[in-house]
Amino acid sequence: MEKKKYKSKKLSERISLVMVYAFLIIISLIWLIPFLVLIILSFRGEQVGISADYLFPKHWSFGNYIKLFTKTKFLRWYGNTMLVSVVVTIIQTVIVLMTSYALSRLRFKLRKPLMNLMLILGMFPGFLSMTAVYFVLKELNLTQNLFGLILVFTASSAMQYYICKGFFDTIPKSLDEAARIDGASRHTVFLKIILPLAKPIIIYTILTAFIAPWGEFMFSSFMLKGDDDKFTVAVGMKSWLDNSTLMAEGYFTVFCAAAVVVSIPITALFIWLQRYYVEGITGGSVKG
Repeated sequence: MEKKKYKSKKLSERISLVMVYAFLIIISLIWLIPFLVLIILSFRGEQVGISADYLFPKHWSFGNYIKLFTKTKFLRWYGNTMLVSVVVTIIQTVIVLMTSYALSRLRFKLRKPLMNLMLILGMFPGFLSMTAVYFVLKELNLTQNLFGLILVFTASSAMQYYICKGFFDTIPKSLDEAARIDGASRHTVFLKIILPLAKPIIIYTILTAFIAPWGEFMFSSFMLKGDDDKFTVAVGMKSWLDNSTLMAEGYFTVFCAAAVVVSIPITALFIWLQRYYVEGITGGSVKG
């Protein structure tokens, strides 16, 4: 009797597992369909516009990619975006790691109110202050300027401390204390002991810091309008939507090719660093 119950339980568990995996596969396919359509359209060789009534190309070609790199300013936009994203990633990662370590290990007056204040301010979307920030930057002559964009993206870096601090809270404080007894400074403890143990959260911080400026459009379009040499890829590609050439024959597929090229760095980073990314999220989700 117990054997039958055990077998039926195992069978029900297997059925549940199959259903879960089937559901996840269906969701994954639904999520991948737009991206697959984008890739297919980017290789369409025939000269048709956005209103074509078929999906698969009658003639496969790399012509759209050639046109993208030779007849548009996409490479300049791509370089601008890469420059902004890399600089922001470096600055933001350093600030977040230092802030998180300080809030995790040090005890000082107004520590809790400061943490709560940053959390509350982080709940408000950044675009609420967009107009005010723009006029401040305009007074400093930093509009239509990539440095001004970098300044905006890194200004509130410390407010993103929460997950990183949670990860540092999981590292035993006894390691810090032992090192301090041996004469190590806070600086040495942070660099030589804590950071080597915090690889997952460092990777997580790098990825999140890189993604934000790479795909950001709203503030970039507000700041960089008027000078297409300073555009990021999001702003530049959006400018094509306002251009009648997008609807003309052959130009929509170039837009698709650009979208595929833009997605490559993020996709490659996630595939390469996926394990550390997940460890960083789960390790930093503790309350402290």
